[in-house]
Amino acid sequence: MPELIIATANVNGIRAAVRRGMEDWIAARTPDVLLLQEVRAPDAVVEKHLDGWHVAHEPSAIKGRAGVLVASRLPIAAVRRGLPIPDGTEPDVDTGRWIEADLTLPGGAGTLTVVSTYQHSGSTNPGQEATMEAKYAYLDRVTPRLAELAAAPVPAVVAGDVNIAHTNADIKNWRGNLKSAGFLPREREYLDRWAGLGWTDLGRAHGGDGPGPYTWWSWRGKAFDNDSGWRIDYQLANAALAPACRKVEVERADSYEARWSDHAAVVATYEL
Repeated sequence: MPELIIATANVNGIRAAVRRGMEDWIAARTPDVLLLQEVRAPDAVVEKHLDGWHVAHEPSAIKGRAGVLVASRLPIAAVRRGLPIPDGTEPDVDTGRWIEADLTLPGGAGTLTVVSTYQHSGSTNPGQEATMEAKYAYLDRVTPRLAELAAAPVPAVVAGDVNIAHTNADIKNWRGNLKSAGFLPREREYLDRWAGLGWTDLGRAHGGDGPGPYTWWSWRGKAFDNDSGWRIDYQLANAALAPACRKVEVERADSYEARWSDHAAVVATYEL
């Protein structure tokens, strides 16, 4: 059975990531599919840096914010951008956060649905309550779509920066962050709910009990050197895909200077 390598990464701005060495990493790692978040660039810039790939891109309506994409060596059969927007919401805030693509598998093996998502970060700082309400509102929109994809017979992976550490094993300083955005009980319950729908967290399933491996470290201080990180980047597979995953690797840079983002890529190898 042929291997398929899928990588997800929050690039923290594709232009900055390229300057720091992302293209060299791609050339060395040779993924078949790239699921990128916080692209922060228009189509022309994306096409320049991903020349030769099949690309589906959902930029944010707010310049310099968010943006998600799928880049694939396999043909893209269909693309779906965004999620339904309820009445009374501000659509610009939620653009550039969800894109789906159906990829044509080789040898007449059908299709694979891949999703690149970038969830709201939120903040518990005084005066920032609205950011958390926006986060919960968007998670409430994501969950019904996850239920549909989980129930579908087509293999599917939902990957990206969820901005939630699920358990104590997913954050180095969990005691100090019990009241921090990204580790609040209400946020973590969404990941419990998604698991109940039938999604497998491949990073944890193949990474052992932890702690870690972490996928995000602040640029500030010694967080990276001390491995004081958070595991907030995921590849979630539905029941039709999860058994095909053979391994998951977190591509942590060798040094602070070698980082091309504040996130590490999460790379999964599948046999399809």
